[in-house]
Amino acid sequence: MLTFFRILKTGTVSFWRNIWLTSATVSVLTLSLSVALGILLLSIVAQSAIAEIENKVEISVYFVLDADESDILSVRDSLEGFASVKAVSYVSREEALERFKSRHQDSEAIQAALTELGDNPLSASLAVRATDPDAYAAIASFVEGRFANIIDKVNYQETKPIIERLFAVTNAVRLAGIVLGAILFVIAGLISFNTVRLAIFSFRDEIAIMRLVGASNWFIRGPFLVEGVLTGLAAAGVTFALFVGVTQLVADPVYRFVSGIQLDTYYLANWVQFLTFAVVLGVVTSAASSFVAVRRYLKI
Repeated sequence: MLTFFRILKTGTVSFWRNIWLTSATVSVLTLSLSVALGILLLSIVAQSAIAEIENKVEISVYFVLDADESDILSVRDSLEGFASVKAVSYVSREEALERFKSRHQDSEAIQAALTELGDNPLSASLAVRATDPDAYAAIASFVEGRFANIIDKVNYQETKPIIERLFAVTNAVRLAGIVLGAILFVIAGLISFNTVRLAIFSFRDEIAIMRLVGASNWFIRGPFLVEGVLTGLAAAGVTFALFVGVTQLVADPVYRFVSGIQLDTYYLANWVQFLTFAVVLGVVTSAASSFVAVRRYLKI
C-alpha cells in the first residue's frame, strides 16, 4: 500500500509540476476527444434526420366510394395486428375533402368545381407506415387479396421506386457515418498516442536511471499511468464544457435542418452519458498511450 500511495503521489506531482507539457498533452487530447464527441453528436443528428425521413414513407389504401366505415375500420384493425406495421391512420371522405380544399384554397377554379359538383368525389383511405421497407409489398398483397371487394387501389407500385430509393440513401448514410467515424477515431487515437509518447520521451533518462538502480517495471510505469489518467480526466472535462457552448451555437441551424432534435437541450439532458463517454475515452486513450510509450524505455 505504501508503494501504491507513493506511485499516486509521484504521478500527481508530476502532472502539476510539468504544467506546460501537461497543458500541451491535455490540449491535443482535448482535440482528439472533440473529434470523437463531434462524430457522436453528428451521428445522433444523422439518425434523427434518417428517422424523420423514414417516418414520412408510407403507402395509401383507397376504398370504393360506397364502402362502409365499419368495413374500413376492420381493415385498419387487421393491419394493426401485423408486427411489421408501425402505424395506420384513417382518413374519412369528409376529412379528405377538407384537406383537398385546404390545399387548393387559392384556386378559384377548383373551389368552383367542387361547389358545382355538389357531391364528395373523394374516397376514404388508410395511410400505412411499416417498420421495414421490405414489408410494404407483403402489406399491399395482403390488403388487395383479402379485401378486394371494398378496395379501389393501393398505391404501392407508384411509391415503390421512391421507397426503395429513400431507404437506399438512408442505409448509405448510416454506413458512411460508421466508416468515417472509425477513420477519424483512429486518427484521433494516433495523434493522442504520439503526443503522450513525446511527453514521456523527456523523462527517458530518469526512467533509465530508475531501471538501473533496481526499480520494478510497475514502480516506474505507475506514475506515468496515474499522470495519463489525470490527463484523460482533464481533457474530458474541458471537452465536455467546450461542447456545452458548441451545441448552443449550432442548435438553431440543426433544428432547422432536423426538426426532431434540439441539440443543446438533448446534450444537457443526457450530460451523464456524454461526460461518461468523454471520461472513459480520454482515460483509456491517455493511460493506454502511457503504458505503451513507456515500455520501450524499460529495456536497457
